[in-house]
Amino acid sequence: MSIFSLILNASAVVQVVMLLLAGVSFMSWYYIFRKWFAVKTAHRQTETFERDFWSGGDLNTLYQGAVGNHHETGAMERIFEAGFREFAKLKSQKNLDPKDVIDGSRRAMRATYQREVDAIDAHLSFLASVGSVSPYVGLFGTVWGIMHAFRGLSNVGQATLASVAPGIAEALVATAIGLFAAIPAVLAYNRFAHEIDRLSSRFESFMEEFSNILQRQLR
Repeated sequence: MSIFSLILNASAVVQVVMLLLAGVSFMSWYYIFRKWFAVKTAHRQTETFERDFWSGGDLNTLYQGAVGNHHETGAMERIFEAGFREFAKLKSQKNLDPKDVIDGSRRAMRATYQREVDAIDAHLSFLASVGSVSPYVGLFGTVWGIMHAFRGLSNVGQATLASVAPGIAEALVATAIGLFAAIPAVLAYNRFAHEIDRLSSRFESFMEEFSNILQRQLR
Protein backbone atom coordinates (compact mmCIF):
# COMPACT_ATOMS: atom_id res chain seq x y z
CA MET A 1 0.00 0.00 0.00
CA SER A 2 1.86 3.08 -1.21
CA ILE A 3 0.78 6.60 -0.27
CA PHE A 4 -0.14 7.29 -3.88
CA SER A 5 -2.38 4.23 -4.10
CA LEU A 6 -4.01 5.06 -0.78
CA ILE A 7 -4.89 8.53 -2.09
CA LEU A 8 -6.29 7.13 -5.35
CA ASN A 9 -8.38 4.53 -3.57
CA ALA A 10 -9.77 6.89 -0.93
CA SER A 11 -13.42 7.92 -1.00
CA ALA A 12 -14.45 11.02 -2.94
CA VAL A 13 -14.93 13.15 0.18
CA VAL A 14 -11.51 12.21 1.56
CA GLN A 15 -9.91 12.93 -1.81
CA VAL A 16 -11.51 16.38 -1.86
CA VAL A 17 -10.17 17.03 1.66
CA MET A 18 -6.69 15.89 0.60
CA LEU A 19 -6.79 18.08 -2.50
CA LEU A 20 -7.92 21.08 -0.44
CA LEU A 21 -5.15 20.56 2.11
CA ALA A 22 -2.55 20.11 -0.63
CA GLY A 23 -3.65 23.39 -2.22
CA VAL A 24 -3.57 25.19 1.12
CA SER A 25 -0.12 23.77 1.84
CA PHE A 26 1.16 25.00 -1.52
CA MET A 27 -0.23 28.49 -0.85
CA SER A 28 1.25 28.58 2.65
CA TRP A 29 4.71 27.68 1.32
CA TYR A 30 4.33 30.38 -1.33
CA TYR A 31 3.59 32.99 1.35
CA ILE A 32 6.33 31.62 3.61
CA PHE A 33 9.01 32.20 0.96
CA ARG A 34 7.49 35.53 -0.05
CA LYS A 35 7.35 36.73 3.56
CA TRP A 36 10.87 35.51 4.22
CA PHE A 37 12.24 37.66 1.39
CA ALA A 38 10.10 40.64 2.45
CA VAL A 39 11.21 40.54 6.09
CA LYS A 40 14.85 39.99 5.13
CA THR A 41 14.71 42.96 2.74
CA ALA A 42 13.01 45.15 5.37
CA HIS A 43 15.77 44.37 7.89
CA ARG A 44 18.49 45.13 5.36
CA GLN A 45 16.92 48.42 4.25
CA THR A 46 16.35 49.47 7.87
CA GLU A 47 19.96 48.79 8.84
CA THR A 48 21.22 50.69 5.79
CA PHE A 49 19.09 53.75 6.51
CA GLU A 50 19.91 53.75 10.23
CA ARG A 51 23.61 53.71 9.36
CA ASP A 52 23.16 56.66 6.97
CA PHE A 53 20.91 58.56 9.36
CA TRP A 54 23.16 58.28 12.41
CA SER A 55 26.33 59.00 10.45
CA GLY A 56 25.66 62.70 11.01
CA GLY A 57 24.62 63.62 7.49
CA ASP A 58 22.41 66.57 6.62
CA LEU A 59 18.68 65.85 7.02
CA ASN A 60 17.80 67.75 3.85
CA THR A 61 20.23 65.60 1.88
CA LEU A 62 18.73 62.45 3.33
CA TYR A 63 15.26 63.71 2.50
CA GLN A 64 16.17 64.50 -1.11
CA GLY A 65 17.73 61.08 -1.47
CA ALA A 66 14.56 59.44 -0.13
CA VAL A 67 12.37 61.43 -2.51
CA GLY A 68 14.62 60.78 -5.51
CA ASN A 69 14.82 57.00 -4.92
CA HIS A 70 11.34 56.37 -3.60
CA HIS A 71 11.00 53.02 -5.35
CA GLU A 72 14.13 51.72 -3.57
CA THR A 73 13.55 53.13 -0.10
CA GLY A 74 12.67 50.98 2.90
CA ALA A 75 9.94 51.37 5.47
CA MET A 76 11.97 53.42 7.95
CA GLU A 77 13.17 55.76 5.22
CA ARG A 78 9.58 56.35 4.12
CA ILE A 79 8.62 57.10 7.72
CA PHE A 80 11.47 59.62 7.86
CA GLU A 81 10.38 61.14 4.56
CA ALA A 82 6.79 61.62 5.71
CA GLY A 83 7.84 63.14 9.02
CA PHE A 84 10.41 65.52 7.55
CA ARG A 85 8.06 66.62 4.77
CA GLU A 86 5.35 67.52 7.28
CA PHE A 87 7.92 69.20 9.53
CA ALA A 88 9.22 71.40 6.69
CA LYS A 89 5.69 72.32 5.62
CA LEU A 90 4.51 73.26 9.11
CA LYS A 91 7.74 75.03 10.01
CA SER A 92 7.31 77.41 7.08
CA GLN A 93 3.94 78.54 8.41
CA LYS A 94 4.03 81.65 10.58
CA ASN A 95 2.56 81.94 14.07
CA LEU A 96 2.50 78.17 14.53
CA ASP A 97 3.45 76.78 17.92
CA PRO A 98 6.53 74.51 17.88
CA LYS A 99 4.56 71.84 19.72
CA ASP A 100 2.02 71.76 16.89
CA VAL A 101 4.82 71.37 14.36
CA ILE A 102 6.22 68.35 16.18
CA ASP A 103 2.76 66.85 16.72
CA GLY A 104 1.98 67.20 13.02
CA SER A 105 5.26 65.53 12.09
CA ARG A 106 4.57 62.70 14.52
CA ARG A 107 1.09 62.15 13.10
CA ALA A 108 2.51 61.95 9.58
CA MET A 109 5.13 59.43 10.69
CA ARG A 110 2.56 57.42 12.63
CA ALA A 111 0.26 57.16 9.59
CA THR A 112 3.14 56.00 7.37
CA TYR A 113 4.33 53.63 10.10
CA GLN A 114 0.91 51.97 10.22
CA ARG A 115 0.82 51.52 6.45
CA GLU A 116 4.32 50.04 6.38
CA VAL A 117 3.64 47.60 9.22
CA ASP A 118 0.37 46.54 7.57
CA ALA A 119 2.26 45.89 4.33
CA ILE A 120 4.92 43.80 6.08
CA ASP A 121 2.23 41.99 8.07
CA ALA A 122 0.19 41.13 4.96
CA HIS A 123 -0.81 37.46 4.53
CA LEU A 124 0.49 36.58 8.00
CA SER A 125 -3.06 35.88 9.14
CA PHE A 126 -3.35 33.30 6.33
CA LEU A 127 -0.47 31.32 7.84
CA ALA A 128 -2.15 31.51 11.25
CA SER A 129 -5.40 30.22 9.79
CA VAL A 130 -3.66 27.36 7.99
CA GLY A 131 -1.83 26.38 11.16
CA SER A 132 -4.98 26.34 13.28
CA VAL A 133 -7.55 24.93 10.84
CA SER A 134 -5.64 22.38 8.72
CA PRO A 135 -5.38 19.68 11.43
CA TYR A 136 -9.15 19.80 11.95
CA VAL A 137 -9.84 19.60 8.22
CA GLY A 138 -7.52 16.59 8.03
CA LEU A 139 -9.25 15.07 11.05
CA PHE A 140 -12.60 15.50 9.31
CA GLY A 141 -11.25 13.59 6.31
CA THR A 142 -9.95 10.87 8.61
CA VAL A 143 -13.24 10.48 10.47
CA TRP A 144 -15.16 10.36 7.20
CA GLY A 145 -12.76 7.79 5.76
CA ILE A 146 -13.01 5.56 8.82
CA MET A 147 -16.81 5.76 8.68
CA HIS A 148 -16.64 4.80 5.00
CA ALA A 149 -14.31 1.89 5.80
CA PHE A 150 -16.61 0.52 8.51
CA ARG A 151 -19.66 0.87 6.30
CA GLY A 152 -17.86 -1.30 3.77
CA LEU A 153 -17.52 -4.03 6.37
CA SER A 154 -21.27 -4.56 6.34
CA ASN A 155 -20.89 -6.20 2.93
CA VAL A 156 -18.13 -8.52 4.13
CA GLY A 157 -19.01 -11.87 5.61
CA GLN A 158 -16.08 -11.95 8.03
CA ALA A 159 -14.41 -8.77 9.25
CA THR A 160 -10.62 -9.05 9.50
CA LEU A 161 -7.80 -6.59 10.01
CA ALA A 162 -6.73 -7.10 6.41
CA SER A 163 -10.15 -6.00 5.16
CA VAL A 164 -10.39 -2.85 7.30
CA ALA A 165 -6.72 -1.75 7.32
CA PRO A 166 -6.64 -0.22 3.80
CA GLY A 167 -9.68 1.98 4.49
CA ILE A 168 -8.27 3.21 7.79
CA ALA A 169 -4.87 3.82 6.23
CA GLU A 170 -6.49 5.89 3.46
CA ALA A 171 -8.30 7.95 6.08
CA LEU A 172 -5.16 8.58 8.14
CA VAL A 173 -3.40 10.04 5.11
CA ALA A 174 -5.76 13.01 5.36
CA THR A 175 -4.57 13.72 8.90
CA ALA A 176 -0.95 13.41 7.78
CA ILE A 177 -1.49 15.93 4.98
CA GLY A 178 -3.26 18.27 7.41
CA LEU A 179 -0.28 18.16 9.76
CA PHE A 180 2.11 18.65 6.84
CA ALA A 181 0.23 21.85 5.97
CA ALA A 182 -0.16 23.07 9.56
CA ILE A 183 3.27 22.57 11.13
CA PRO A 184 5.34 24.72 8.68
CA ALA A 185 2.63 27.41 8.75
CA VAL A 186 2.70 27.60 12.57
CA LEU A 187 6.49 27.70 12.73
CA ALA A 188 6.67 30.36 10.01
CA TYR A 189 3.94 32.45 11.62
CA ASN A 190 5.69 32.51 14.99
CA ARG A 191 9.02 33.37 13.39
CA PHE A 192 7.66 36.14 11.17
CA ALA A 193 5.52 37.60 13.96
CA HIS A 194 8.65 37.88 16.11
CA GLU A 195 10.65 39.53 13.31
CA ILE A 196 7.84 41.98 12.51
CA ASP A 197 7.59 42.92 16.20
CA ARG A 198 11.31 43.66 16.17
CA LEU A 199 10.92 45.87 13.11
CA SER A 200 7.94 47.66 14.66
CA SER A 201 9.95 48.40 17.80
CA ARG A 202 12.79 49.81 15.72
CA PHE A 203 10.38 52.01 13.76
CA GLU A 204 8.76 53.34 16.93
CA SER A 205 12.12 54.05 18.54
CA PHE A 206 13.24 55.88 15.43
CA MET A 207 10.09 58.03 15.40
CA GLU A 208 10.69 59.10 18.99
CA GLU A 209 14.37 59.85 18.41
CA PHE A 210 13.69 61.69 15.17
CA SER A 211 10.96 63.76 16.87
CA ASN A 212 13.49 64.81 19.51
CA ILE A 213 15.94 65.85 16.79
CA LEU A 214 13.27 67.94 15.06
CA GLN A 215 12.28 69.50 18.36
CA ARG A 216 15.83 70.65 18.99
CA GLN A 217 15.90 72.29 15.55
CA LEU A 218 12.98 74.51 16.54
CA ARG A 219 14.78 75.97 19.55
